[in-house]
Amino acid sequence: MVTWQLTIDSNDPARMARFWAPLLGYVPQPAPDGFDSWLAYYRSVVPEEDLAGDPDDYVDRLVDPAGEGPRIWFQPVPEKKTVKTRFHFDIFVADRSAPMEEIVATVDAKVAQLVELGATVDHAVRTDTATLQRYSVVMHDPEGNEFCVA
Repeated sequence: MVTWQLTIDSNDPARMARFWAPLLGYVPQPAPDGFDSWLAYYRSVVPEEDLAGDPDDYVDRLVDPAGEGPRIWFQPVPEKKTVKTRFHFDIFVADRSAPMEEIVATVDAKVAQLVELGATVDHAVRTDTATLQRYSVVMHDPEGNEFCVA
């Protein structure tokens, strides 16, 4: 059996976990056995002077509540994102077989929700031909990582 996790570099892991959890249908991963919080766990492995703040600041790991998807860890790093992300999430919210105006309305409604949560819009892509009907919006999460809503 292959086990893996998606690790995403982040300047504010807790904020990123709070942003992505509801979007992906994930929940915070419980602290390891024997620890009442992730902060307590980190205190056991990281020098105390490197830790500060609220225990909620250390909720940086997400899991699929159904146990089917990979774990996600927002790994703290000091450097900011500087180049285009080499891979990204595609978030599917619309029924691709629906009429184009319904697809656009569904995608745009989700985009508006995500902007309220700190995402920004980059641009929309719309193809509406006899053979291909597609609408998506390229966005950036709160730290600038690209993703698409389709």
